[in-house]
Amino acid sequence: MGQAAKLPSRLHHTAYVTHDMEATRKFYEEVIGLPLIATWCEADELFGSLRTYCHCFFGLGDGGALAFFQFVRPEDQAEFGPKMPFSPFHHIALNVDAETQKAIEARIQAAGYKEPQTYVLEHGYCRSVYVTDPNGMILEFTLDAPDAAAINETRRKQAHEDLSRWLAGDHATNNAYR
Repeated sequence: MGQAAKLPSRLHHTAYVTHDMEATRKFYEEVIGLPLIATWCEADELFGSLRTYCHCFFGLGDGGALAFFQFVRPEDQAEFGPKMPFSPFHHIALNVDAETQKAIEARIQAAGYKEPQTYVLEHGYCRSVYVTDPNGMILEFTLDAPDAAAINETRRKQAHEDLSRWLAGDHATNNAYR
């Protein structure tokens, strides 16, 4: 294999459509603690029509953001804002330290979120707090295990072998950390 390709430096943002920007702002700022760092009020010729929308960015510690659009016209909202599937296998996972996870978990509880809107999973290699936002999107706040670097190195070394084994029909777990 030749010289390694340079990787992107970080996630700039992810973007989703919301049906209620104020409920989204309140959740991300007041419950989760992500600051509103930019609001763009725009109108663009997109896909054959003039689209008028608001685009808000909520900041992450590394300079990236979670972004949300809300359209003025209901038909634009319907076209570009499909309903989020409720599935724990469709979510955004954000890395946090222990203090941040504890604070987010406390604010989630104080805001009245209960199962199934929120739950905790001990994966062994990390502890995850999950919560569903006002748009039906699931967020995961992940605290890595103290020995995460060693665990990640083991998984990295075996990643191709483990994938080949699994695709070939051997579905035995390789998570010995639970």
